Amino acid sequence: MERSLVLVKPDAVERGFSGAIIGRIEEAGMKLIALKMLKLSRENAEQHYSVHSEKPFFPGLINYITSGPIMAAVFEGEDAINTIRKVMGATNPEKADTGTIRKDFGTDIERNAVHGSDGPETAAQEIKLYFSGIELQNYARK
Repeated sequence: MERSLVLVKPDAVERGFSGAIIGRIEEAGMKLIALKMLKLSRENAEQHYSVHSEKPFFPGLINYITSGPIMAAVFEGEDAINTIRKVMGATNPEKADTGTIRKDFGTDIERNAVHGSDGPETAAQEIKLYFSGIELQNYARK
């Protein structure tokens, strides 16, 4: 089983799309194992997006992700990262496929509604930033 962090970003939370976004990922066969609403501090946001710290869009990204509450979730399932990334769609909503989260709920490349982990190592690091081990549910497998 693979895990992925998903963040419903401030624009999508504000517009009331959190449930729809989480539901789409569940409909894709992923199991929700942790969920919380929070407002990121600048320090936590900078830690989360540190890989982009030298890029010109970094200051705007930090200002945006700390501008309002987000929903942080952990999903688990077979090939979770790739499955969730397909459901999310391309980073730029204008280039995302019809029916994807970013196409339906994103407004532009900066306000694209959702973040998802891009690999297993990144997922493990990101999950630890948002959730303690006790917050991650383990369901009995059939």
